[in-house]
Amino acid sequence: MNTEELALKIRRHAVVMTNLGRSSHIASILSMADIIAVLYGKVLAKRPNEPKWLERDRFILSKGHAGAGVYAALAETGFFPLEWLKSHCARGSKLCGHVSHLGVPGVEFSTGSLGHGLSVATGMAYAAKMGKKGHRVFALMSDGECDEGSNWEAILFAAHHDLSHLVAIVDYNKLQSLAPTEKTIRLEPLVDKWRSFGWQVKEVDGHDHNELLDSLDIIPEVVGKPTCIIAHTVKGKGVSFMENSVLWHYRSPQDDEFVAAMKELGGGA
Repeated sequence: MNTEELALKIRRHAVVMTNLGRSSHIASILSMADIIAVLYGKVLAKRPNEPKWLERDRFILSKGHAGAGVYAALAETGFFPLEWLKSHCARGSKLCGHVSHLGVPGVEFSTGSLGHGLSVATGMAYAAKMGKKGHRVFALMSDGECDEGSNWEAILFAAHHDLSHLVAIVDYNKLQSLAPTEKTIRLEPLVDKWRSFGWQVKEVDGHDHNELLDSLDIIPEVVGKPTCIIAHTVKGKGVSFMENSVLWHYRSPQDDEFVAAMKELGGGA
C-alpha cells in the first residue's frame, strides 16, 4: 500500500472521527499519522483476516489518547469495516477515545495512562525472547510521557536483557498537553540519554516516509540492543492552523474549523 496515501486517509478519518465524537487529541493523531502509515502499510508483519496470528509483529500505542489514528489504520488495512469509524467515541462504541483492545481486531492492548505502553511492550519482547520467537514488538510513545519514571525502568530492563526485537518510537512533536516539553520537563539531550541506557538510537524526520521505512524495516539491526527511533514531528501536521498549537491537544474540530481542516486535507466536508 502507498504509505503517503494511507497517511492522508488516516488524517482525514481522524478529523471526521473527532468531529463526530466531539473528542479531542486531533493534533496528537496528526503528528503520528506518517509513522502509523509506514508501520501498517509496509513494516508490520500482520494478517488482517487472522489478527491473532502467532507470528505477527506486535504494536502498542503508548500514547493511547491518539487511538483514532490507529483505528483508522486498522480499518484501512482490513482489520474491520470502515463503517465502524463513524462510531468513534459514541456511547457504547467499541472504538473508545483512548485505544482499546476489547472487541477491536488488531489492537493488542488498551492504553491511555501514559508511561505504561513501553513497559507492556518490553514484557512482550522479553516473553518472545524466552519463547524463542522471532516477531518484533513496536511501541509508539509521546515525548511528554518520557517524563514518566516507569519508562526509564523499562528502558533499563530492555537493554539489560538484550531485547533486540524491541523498538520504541518517540513521537517528538515537542508539545505536551498544556505547554512545550522544554518548559514542562526538559528532555534534551534525549538521544544521549537513550544511548547511555544501552539502546541503539536513530533520529529521523517523522514525516519522511523513506527515512521512517529505512529505519524501521531492518529491525533488528544490532543484535543484543533494543532500538529507539526519535521521530521529529510537528504536532497537528497537515492542518495549518493546528500545527505547533497547544490549543489542539484537547480541542475538537467543529463547524468552520472542521470544514477548513477537511479542505486542507483534500477531503471536502
